[in-house]
Amino acid sequence: MDPQTAQTAIVNATNEWDPLEEIVVGRVDQNTLVPPWDVIMPAVVHDKAQWDFFKQHGGMPWPVGMLKKAERDLDAFIDVLQQAGVTVRQPEPYPYERPLATPDWEVVSSCYALMPRDVLFVIGDQIIEAPMGWRSRSTERLAYRELCKEYFRGGARWVAAPPPRLSDESFTPGFVAPDEDEPQRFLPTEYEPMFDAADAIKCGRDVFIARSSCCNRFGIEWLQRHLGDEYTVHEVEVHDTHPMHIDATFQPLAPGKLLINPERVVKVPEMFEKAGWDILVCPEPEMPESHPMYNCSRWIMMNVVMLDETRVVISAGEKRFARQLREWGFEPIECPFWDFETIGGGFHCASVDIRRRGALRSYF
Repeated sequence: MDPQTAQTAIVNATNEWDPLEEIVVGRVDQNTLVPPWDVIMPAVVHDKAQWDFFKQHGGMPWPVGMLKKAERDLDAFIDVLQQAGVTVRQPEPYPYERPLATPDWEVVSSCYALMPRDVLFVIGDQIIEAPMGWRSRSTERLAYRELCKEYFRGGARWVAAPPPRLSDESFTPGFVAPDEDEPQRFLPTEYEPMFDAADAIKCGRDVFIARSSCCNRFGIEWLQRHLGDEYTVHEVEVHDTHPMHIDATFQPLAPGKLLINPERVVKVPEMFEKAGWDILVCPEPEMPESHPMYNCSRWIMMNVVMLDETRVVISAGEKRFARQLREWGFEPIECPFWDFETIGGGFHCASVDIRRRGALRSYF
Protein backbone atom coordinates (compact mmCIF):
# COMPACT_ATOMS: atom_id res chain seq x y z
CA MET A 1 0.00 0.00 0.00
CA ASP A 2 1.45 3.39 -0.95
CA PRO A 3 1.68 6.15 1.71
CA GLN A 4 -1.20 8.19 0.25
CA THR A 5 -3.54 5.19 0.27
CA ALA A 6 -2.49 4.38 3.85
CA GLN A 7 -3.64 7.83 4.94
CA THR A 8 -7.15 7.37 3.57
CA ALA A 9 -7.96 3.63 3.85
CA ILE A 10 -10.87 2.81 6.15
CA VAL A 11 -8.83 -0.15 7.46
CA ASN A 12 -5.09 0.29 7.87
CA ALA A 13 -2.95 -1.31 10.59
CA THR A 14 0.60 -2.45 9.95
CA ASN A 15 2.15 -2.19 13.41
CA GLU A 16 1.34 -1.55 17.07
CA TRP A 17 2.37 2.10 17.33
CA ASP A 18 1.39 4.33 14.43
CA PRO A 19 -1.09 7.01 15.62
CA LEU A 20 -4.33 5.22 16.45
CA GLU A 21 -7.47 6.56 14.75
CA GLU A 22 -10.13 3.82 15.04
CA ILE A 23 -10.46 0.72 17.20
CA VAL A 24 -13.03 -1.96 18.01
CA VAL A 25 -13.51 -2.60 21.74
CA GLY A 26 -15.32 -5.62 23.16
CA ARG A 27 -18.64 -5.62 24.95
CA VAL A 28 -19.66 -6.58 28.50
CA ASP A 29 -23.34 -7.32 28.91
CA GLN A 30 -25.62 -9.45 31.09
CA ASN A 31 -25.19 -12.39 28.70
CA THR A 32 -21.40 -12.46 29.03
CA LEU A 33 -20.87 -16.13 29.85
CA VAL A 34 -18.29 -18.24 31.60
CA PRO A 35 -16.59 -20.35 28.89
CA PRO A 36 -18.03 -23.86 28.99
CA TRP A 37 -15.73 -26.71 29.96
CA ASP A 38 -14.34 -28.41 26.88
CA VAL A 39 -11.23 -30.08 25.50
CA ILE A 40 -9.26 -26.82 25.32
CA MET A 41 -9.85 -25.68 28.89
CA PRO A 42 -7.15 -27.71 30.72
CA ALA A 43 -4.62 -26.25 28.28
CA VAL A 44 -5.59 -22.60 28.84
CA VAL A 45 -6.69 -22.31 32.49
CA HIS A 46 -3.50 -21.73 34.49
CA ASP A 47 -4.88 -22.40 37.94
CA LYS A 48 -6.18 -25.95 38.45
CA ALA A 49 -8.12 -24.66 41.45
CA GLN A 50 -10.40 -22.90 38.93
CA TRP A 51 -11.24 -26.05 36.96
CA ASP A 52 -14.23 -26.90 39.13
CA PHE A 53 -15.55 -23.35 38.68
CA PHE A 54 -15.58 -23.74 34.90
CA LYS A 55 -17.02 -27.25 35.07
CA GLN A 56 -19.85 -26.06 37.32
CA HIS A 57 -20.53 -22.61 35.86
CA GLY A 58 -19.48 -22.91 32.21
CA GLY A 59 -22.23 -21.61 29.95
CA MET A 60 -23.74 -19.50 32.75
CA PRO A 61 -23.39 -15.71 33.13
CA TRP A 62 -20.49 -14.44 35.18
CA PRO A 63 -21.65 -13.18 38.60
CA VAL A 64 -23.42 -9.84 38.25
CA GLY A 65 -21.01 -8.04 40.58
CA MET A 66 -18.01 -9.20 38.55
CA LEU A 67 -19.64 -8.08 35.30
CA LYS A 68 -20.45 -4.63 36.69
CA LYS A 69 -16.83 -4.15 37.75
CA ALA A 70 -15.56 -5.40 34.39
CA GLU A 71 -17.95 -3.08 32.55
CA ARG A 72 -16.75 -0.14 34.66
CA ASP A 73 -13.15 -0.91 33.66
CA LEU A 74 -14.10 -1.21 30.00
CA ASP A 75 -15.94 2.12 30.12
CA ALA A 76 -12.82 3.72 31.60
CA PHE A 77 -10.71 2.29 28.76
CA ILE A 78 -13.16 3.59 26.17
CA ASP A 79 -13.03 7.01 27.83
CA VAL A 80 -9.21 7.05 27.60
CA LEU A 81 -9.42 6.20 23.91
CA GLN A 82 -12.06 8.79 23.15
CA GLN A 83 -10.23 11.49 25.09
CA ALA A 84 -7.25 10.73 22.83
CA GLY A 85 -9.45 11.35 19.76
CA VAL A 86 -9.81 7.68 18.80
CA THR A 87 -13.05 6.48 17.20
CA VAL A 88 -14.37 3.53 19.24
CA ARG A 89 -16.66 0.90 17.73
CA GLN A 90 -18.22 -2.12 19.47
CA PRO A 91 -19.63 -5.46 18.30
CA GLU A 92 -23.27 -6.38 18.09
CA PRO A 93 -24.83 -8.51 20.84
CA TYR A 94 -25.61 -12.03 19.73
CA PRO A 95 -27.19 -15.02 21.53
CA TYR A 96 -24.15 -16.45 23.33
CA GLU A 97 -26.40 -18.67 25.46
CA ARG A 98 -27.56 -20.91 22.61
CA PRO A 99 -25.95 -24.37 22.38
CA LEU A 100 -23.45 -25.04 19.61
CA ALA A 101 -23.20 -28.35 17.78
CA THR A 102 -21.64 -29.93 14.70
CA PRO A 103 -21.56 -33.57 13.58
CA ASP A 104 -18.34 -33.91 15.67
CA TRP A 105 -19.06 -32.15 18.97
CA GLU A 106 -21.43 -30.02 21.01
CA VAL A 107 -21.02 -27.47 23.79
CA VAL A 108 -23.63 -25.87 25.99
CA SER A 109 -23.04 -22.32 24.78
CA SER A 110 -20.76 -19.76 23.24
CA CYS A 111 -19.03 -17.22 25.54
CA TYR A 112 -19.03 -13.50 24.78
CA ALA A 113 -17.80 -10.72 22.51
CA LEU A 114 -15.18 -9.46 24.96
CA MET A 115 -11.98 -10.02 23.02
CA PRO A 116 -12.02 -8.83 19.39
CA ARG A 117 -8.20 -9.21 19.18
CA ASP A 118 -8.66 -12.99 19.37
CA VAL A 119 -11.17 -13.13 16.54
CA LEU A 120 -10.01 -10.64 13.89
CA PHE A 121 -6.47 -10.25 12.54
CA VAL A 122 -6.33 -6.80 10.97
CA ILE A 123 -3.28 -6.28 8.77
CA GLY A 124 -2.84 -3.62 6.13
CA ASP A 125 -6.23 -3.03 4.56
CA GLN A 126 -7.62 -6.48 5.28
CA ILE A 127 -9.56 -8.18 8.06
CA ILE A 128 -8.93 -11.91 8.52
CA GLU A 129 -11.39 -13.95 10.58
CA ALA A 130 -9.17 -16.37 12.52
CA PRO A 131 -9.60 -20.18 12.50
CA MET A 132 -10.01 -20.27 16.27
CA GLY A 133 -9.20 -23.39 18.27
CA TRP A 134 -12.08 -23.02 20.76
CA ARG A 135 -15.28 -24.91 20.04
CA SER A 136 -17.21 -22.50 22.28
CA ARG A 137 -15.82 -19.50 20.37
CA SER A 138 -16.28 -20.90 16.87
CA THR A 139 -19.23 -18.58 16.10
CA GLU A 140 -17.92 -15.52 17.97
CA ARG A 141 -17.03 -13.86 14.65
CA LEU A 142 -20.77 -13.26 14.14
CA ALA A 143 -20.70 -10.49 16.73
CA TYR A 144 -18.41 -8.53 14.37
CA ARG A 145 -20.23 -9.31 11.14
CA GLU A 146 -21.99 -5.95 10.76
CA LEU A 147 -18.73 -4.09 11.37
CA CYS A 148 -16.89 -6.28 8.86
CA LYS A 149 -19.55 -5.65 6.24
CA GLU A 150 -19.31 -1.92 6.84
CA TYR A 151 -15.51 -1.92 6.53
CA PHE A 152 -15.72 -4.08 3.39
CA ARG A 153 -18.19 -1.68 1.80
CA GLY A 154 -15.76 1.10 2.64
CA GLY A 155 -13.01 -0.58 0.65
CA ALA A 156 -11.34 -3.01 3.07
CA ARG A 157 -10.51 -6.57 2.13
CA TRP A 158 -12.32 -9.17 4.24
CA VAL A 159 -11.55 -12.89 4.32
CA ALA A 160 -12.12 -15.86 6.62
CA ALA A 161 -9.45 -18.47 7.20
CA PRO A 162 -10.77 -22.04 6.75
CA PRO A 163 -13.03 -22.65 9.76
CA PRO A 164 -11.55 -25.67 11.57
CA ARG A 165 -13.66 -28.75 12.12
CA LEU A 166 -12.38 -29.01 15.72
CA SER A 167 -13.02 -32.72 15.85
CA ASP A 168 -11.08 -35.01 18.19
CA GLU A 169 -8.38 -35.29 15.51
CA SER A 170 -7.54 -31.61 16.09
CA PHE A 171 -6.39 -32.19 19.69
CA THR A 172 -3.73 -34.37 21.28
CA PRO A 173 -5.47 -37.29 23.04
CA GLY A 174 -5.03 -37.25 26.81
CA PHE A 175 -3.13 -33.96 26.72
CA VAL A 176 -1.59 -32.85 30.01
CA ALA A 177 -0.13 -29.34 30.26
CA PRO A 178 3.64 -29.30 30.90
CA ASP A 179 5.16 -28.25 34.20
CA GLU A 180 7.66 -25.38 34.28
CA ASP A 181 10.63 -27.78 34.22
CA GLU A 182 9.30 -29.92 31.36
CA PRO A 183 9.77 -29.40 27.60
CA GLN A 184 7.13 -27.30 25.88
CA ARG A 185 4.23 -29.21 24.39
CA PHE A 186 1.00 -28.07 22.77
CA LEU A 187 -2.59 -29.27 22.64
CA PRO A 188 -3.35 -28.84 18.89
CA THR A 189 -2.32 -31.49 16.40
CA GLU A 190 -1.48 -30.61 12.79
CA TYR A 191 -4.79 -32.00 11.51
CA GLU A 192 -6.03 -28.61 10.23
CA PRO A 193 -4.96 -24.94 10.35
CA MET A 194 -5.71 -23.29 13.70
CA PHE A 195 -4.79 -19.97 15.28
CA ASP A 196 -6.39 -17.18 17.24
CA ALA A 197 -5.72 -13.74 15.81
CA ALA A 198 -3.97 -12.75 19.06
CA ASP A 199 -1.38 -15.49 18.53
CA ALA A 200 0.22 -13.10 16.01
CA ILE A 201 1.46 -9.53 16.30
CA LYS A 202 2.41 -7.03 13.59
CA CYS A 203 5.71 -5.23 13.11
CA GLY A 204 5.53 -3.70 9.63
CA ARG A 205 6.50 -6.22 6.94
CA ASP A 206 7.25 -8.78 9.64
CA VAL A 207 4.65 -10.71 11.62
CA PHE A 208 5.57 -12.62 14.78
CA ILE A 209 3.54 -15.59 15.94
CA ALA A 210 3.85 -18.21 18.66
CA ARG A 211 2.38 -21.69 18.81
CA SER A 212 -0.15 -22.01 21.60
CA SER A 213 -3.08 -23.99 22.90
CA CYS A 214 -5.02 -22.73 19.87
CA CYS A 215 -2.26 -22.22 17.25
CA ASN A 216 -0.39 -24.91 15.33
CA ARG A 217 2.27 -24.84 12.61
CA PHE A 218 -0.40 -25.58 9.98
CA GLY A 219 -2.08 -22.31 10.98
CA ILE A 220 1.22 -20.44 10.82
CA GLU A 221 1.85 -21.81 7.32
CA TRP A 222 -1.66 -20.84 6.22
CA LEU A 223 -1.12 -17.28 7.42
CA GLN A 224 2.21 -16.95 5.62
CA ARG A 225 0.83 -18.26 2.32
CA HIS A 226 -2.23 -16.05 2.59
CA LEU A 227 -0.21 -12.90 3.29
CA GLY A 228 2.20 -13.70 0.45
CA ASP A 229 5.54 -12.08 -0.30
CA GLU A 230 4.56 -8.69 1.15
CA TYR A 231 5.03 -10.03 4.70
CA THR A 232 7.29 -12.54 6.45
CA VAL A 233 5.83 -14.58 9.30
CA HIS A 234 8.30 -15.59 12.03
CA GLU A 235 7.63 -18.16 14.75
CA VAL A 236 8.72 -17.05 18.24
CA GLU A 237 9.86 -19.80 20.59
CA VAL A 238 8.09 -19.64 23.96
CA HIS A 239 7.92 -21.74 27.08
CA ASP A 240 4.57 -21.40 28.81
CA THR A 241 2.72 -24.12 30.68
CA HIS A 242 -0.60 -22.78 29.35
CA PRO A 243 0.30 -20.87 26.18
CA MET A 244 -2.39 -18.67 24.70
CA HIS A 245 -1.70 -15.57 22.61
CA ILE A 246 1.56 -13.71 22.09
CA ASP A 247 0.62 -10.27 23.43
CA ALA A 248 1.41 -10.95 27.10
CA THR A 249 4.72 -12.52 26.09
CA PHE A 250 6.28 -10.66 23.14
CA GLN A 251 5.19 -7.23 21.97
CA PRO A 252 6.99 -4.69 19.74
CA LEU A 253 5.93 -1.36 21.27
CA ALA A 254 7.67 1.14 18.98
CA PRO A 255 10.42 1.18 16.37
CA GLY A 256 13.49 -0.31 18.02
CA LYS A 257 11.73 -1.29 21.28
CA LEU A 258 10.60 -4.86 22.02
CA LEU A 259 8.87 -5.76 25.30
CA ILE A 260 9.35 -9.37 26.41
CA ASN A 261 8.14 -11.59 29.23
CA PRO A 262 11.27 -12.81 31.04
CA GLU A 263 9.59 -16.08 32.04
CA ARG A 264 8.26 -17.08 28.62
CA VAL A 265 10.48 -15.95 25.76
CA VAL A 266 13.02 -18.71 25.18
CA LYS A 267 15.00 -16.77 22.59
CA VAL A 268 14.52 -13.37 20.99
CA PRO A 269 14.86 -13.75 17.20
CA GLU A 270 18.36 -12.69 16.10
CA MET A 271 16.94 -10.14 13.66
CA PHE A 272 16.16 -7.80 16.59
CA GLU A 273 19.76 -7.76 17.83
CA LYS A 274 21.11 -7.32 14.31
CA ALA A 275 18.81 -4.35 13.77
CA GLY A 276 19.88 -2.77 17.07
CA TRP A 277 16.54 -3.02 18.87
CA ASP A 278 16.35 -2.45 22.63
CA ILE A 279 15.03 -5.54 24.42
CA LEU A 280 12.80 -4.30 27.23
CA VAL A 281 12.38 -6.91 29.96
CA CYS A 282 9.01 -6.52 31.66
CA PRO A 283 9.22 -6.16 35.45
CA GLU A 284 7.37 -8.46 37.84
CA PRO A 285 3.60 -7.80 37.99
CA GLU A 286 2.27 -5.98 41.05
CA MET A 287 -1.27 -7.32 40.90
CA PRO A 288 -1.74 -9.08 44.26
CA GLU A 289 -1.56 -12.87 44.19
CA SER A 290 -4.94 -12.81 45.92
CA HIS A 291 -6.64 -10.98 43.03
CA PRO A 292 -9.05 -13.44 41.36
CA MET A 293 -7.93 -14.52 37.87
CA TYR A 294 -9.81 -17.22 35.98
CA ASN A 295 -8.13 -17.86 32.65
CA CYS A 296 -5.09 -15.64 32.37
CA SER A 297 -2.09 -14.88 34.57
CA ARG A 298 -0.83 -11.72 36.29
CA TRP A 299 1.48 -11.19 33.29
CA ILE A 300 -1.58 -9.83 31.52
CA MET A 301 -0.07 -6.48 32.59
CA MET A 302 2.02 -6.70 29.38
CA ASN A 303 -1.20 -6.60 27.36
CA VAL A 304 -1.02 -2.89 26.54
CA VAL A 305 -2.33 -0.67 23.75
CA MET A 306 -0.17 1.99 22.11
CA LEU A 307 -1.90 5.24 21.15
CA ASP A 308 1.22 6.24 19.22
CA GLU A 309 4.98 5.69 19.54
CA THR A 310 5.12 7.10 23.08
CA ARG A 311 1.67 6.97 24.74
CA VAL A 312 0.76 3.56 26.13
CA VAL A 313 -2.36 2.47 28.06
CA ILE A 314 -1.48 0.26 31.04
CA SER A 315 -3.28 -1.16 34.07
CA ALA A 316 -3.54 1.17 37.05
CA GLY A 317 -1.75 -0.41 39.98
CA GLU A 318 1.30 -1.52 37.99
CA LYS A 319 3.45 1.34 39.31
CA ARG A 320 6.77 -0.42 38.77
CA PHE A 321 5.87 -1.07 35.14
CA ALA A 322 4.83 2.58 34.71
CA ARG A 323 8.16 3.79 36.11
CA GLN A 324 10.08 1.44 33.85
CA LEU A 325 8.13 2.57 30.80
CA ARG A 326 8.99 6.18 31.56
CA GLU A 327 12.67 5.27 31.79
CA TRP A 328 12.34 3.59 28.39
CA GLY A 329 10.96 6.82 26.88
CA PHE A 330 7.22 6.09 26.93
CA GLU A 331 4.32 8.02 28.43
CA PRO A 332 2.15 5.52 30.35
CA ILE A 333 -1.55 6.28 30.76
CA GLU A 334 -2.88 4.33 33.74
CA CYS A 335 -6.41 3.00 33.53
CA PRO A 336 -8.17 0.64 35.98
CA PHE A 337 -8.47 -2.78 34.39
CA TRP A 338 -7.78 -5.48 36.97
CA ASP A 339 -11.49 -6.34 37.26
CA PHE A 340 -11.81 -6.79 33.51
CA GLU A 341 -8.64 -8.90 33.55
CA THR A 342 -10.32 -11.14 36.13
CA ILE A 343 -12.65 -12.53 33.48
CA GLY A 344 -10.16 -12.97 30.72
CA GLY A 345 -7.87 -10.35 29.20
CA GLY A 346 -6.07 -7.03 29.06
CA PHE A 347 -6.37 -3.87 26.95
CA HIS A 348 -4.86 -5.49 23.85
CA CYS A 349 -7.20 -8.51 24.13
CA ALA A 350 -10.22 -6.28 24.62
CA SER A 351 -9.63 -4.31 21.42
CA VAL A 352 -8.45 -4.59 17.84
CA ASP A 353 -6.89 -1.74 15.86
CA ILE A 354 -8.81 -0.84 12.72
CA ARG A 355 -6.93 2.22 11.51
CA ARG A 356 -3.55 3.65 12.37
CA ARG A 357 -2.08 6.61 10.48
CA GLY A 358 1.00 5.30 8.73
CA ALA A 359 2.34 3.27 5.83
CA LEU A 360 3.75 -0.25 5.53
CA ARG A 361 7.53 -0.44 5.97
CA SER A 362 10.25 -2.72 7.27
CA TYR A 363 11.86 -2.18 10.68
CA PHE A 364 14.75 -4.60 10.11
